[in-house]
Amino acid sequence: MWHDMLTIQIPIVEKILRTVFVYVAILALFRLSGKRGLASLNTFDFVVVFLLSNVVQNAVIGPDNSLLGGLVGAVTLVAVNALTNRLTVARPRVARVLEGTSTTVVENGSIMTRAARRLAVRPSEIEHAVRMQNGEGIGDVASAPLEPDGQLIVVLKQSAGAPTHADVERLERRLSAIEGLLRAGAGTRPGPLGGPDDFPPR
Repeated sequence: MWHDMLTIQIPIVEKILRTVFVYVAILALFRLSGKRGLASLNTFDFVVVFLLSNVVQNAVIGPDNSLLGGLVGAVTLVAVNALTNRLTVARPRVARVLEGTSTTVVENGSIMTRAARRLAVRPSEIEHAVRMQNGEGIGDVASAPLEPDGQLIVVLKQSAGAPTHADVERLERRLSAIEGLLRAGAGTRPGPLGGPDDFPPR
């Protein structure tokens, strides 16, 4: 039993090369499928992901079912992935080649039809992203780029977005001015309460 578990039935170099080749092939497939494939997985995408592992399984392990062979493949896969991540961080040009660049799908409240079709981004997905940012519709969007990692970043127009710090400060100044006018009016024209002394201290 232990002999079968620990004896690799193919050369270790072949095991490593199989894993590396499959990793590169899958990476290229996802790169060619576009950023939409990473943005949100629909039913068809889940089917592909579930079946993909079974399709390439034999290409990775070959005629080897040993425990040690599986560990070699796993270590190779993790090492190649870590190396790729480090390479994309250290080399921005490599990151652009492997991951691509952002693509604007909404500009000034209008959907960029050609870009949205090329990336297979549905208007309903854009509207959902807008609502998540407290916008009411696509008309509220200043720009919406689809990032290489598949995230749709929605930038709302200033009039449609949440109040800024400057907006809050202006509102506070107006409220202070109104409060001052009310205090001044209460001091010069006593009301039914008899004067400003009847108002409770703030």
